[in-house]
Amino acid sequence: MTDSPVPILRTSNSRATLDFYRALGYTVTHEQTKPYVYLGVELAGCDLHFSPPPKGTVTPSESVYCLVMVDDVAARHRAFTEAMRGAYGKVLTKGYPRITRFRPGQSRFSLIDPDGNTLMFIQRDEPMDVEYGGAADLSGLAKVIDNARILRDFKVDDKAAGRVLEVGLGRFHEIAPAVDRAKALAMLAEIAIAAGDSARAERLRAEATALPLSDEQRTAVAEELRAGEELARWLGDKGESFTGHAE
Repeated sequence: MTDSPVPILRTSNSRATLDFYRALGYTVTHEQTKPYVYLGVELAGCDLHFSPPPKGTVTPSESVYCLVMVDDVAARHRAFTEAMRGAYGKVLTKGYPRITRFRPGQSRFSLIDPDGNTLMFIQRDEPMDVEYGGAADLSGLAKVIDNARILRDFKVDDKAAGRVLEVGLGRFHEIAPAVDRAKALAMLAEIAIAAGDSARAERLRAEATALPLSDEQRTAVAEELRAGEELARWLGDKGESFTGHAE
């Protein structure tokens, strides 16, 4: 036999907690309200328990984390997304509750429940040697892009990623290759889409499209722009194709 740890997360509203996890496909295993509140849910053999926060604690709070190792993180994200659309009519990406987006190649995403409990779902065979930015063989704006990618895709911090890219573009604008500037602009465009600023996203996409690139470089940038299109569709908006031509 092996030990089975069961995290006890916070709940300030029993109905809201259970309704949320039921909507995602969890089975309720405990629903106790007297003499004290104690809740439990289960999915794929993973149990989560809940109790009220200590008196004086302000919720929601994202300071409570739980790591959930899964065999197919992309499939789990897809299942949660479909469940959210069915239950709420849209994917919840802001406020409480919400889910973070998932890009091809990522190995984790976060689910934040109504009380701010954060469940981070991680691919079970995620490489131990994931490079968390600052790759030694990169320099200039390329290194900035690598750092921003880690902030965006692994640390799920769009604001920090955006700041890093904006500073990098300002610092290396005159010396960075056009392809790196285009990639940075495309990444900023996707971050703008995630923030709901479609006007800014279109301006950034247009600026990226206007840069002089070879066909090979334009293909590389197009992959980043397509990620923005996929994000727009995931959010329920209309994405536009990258149709610029090499100059």
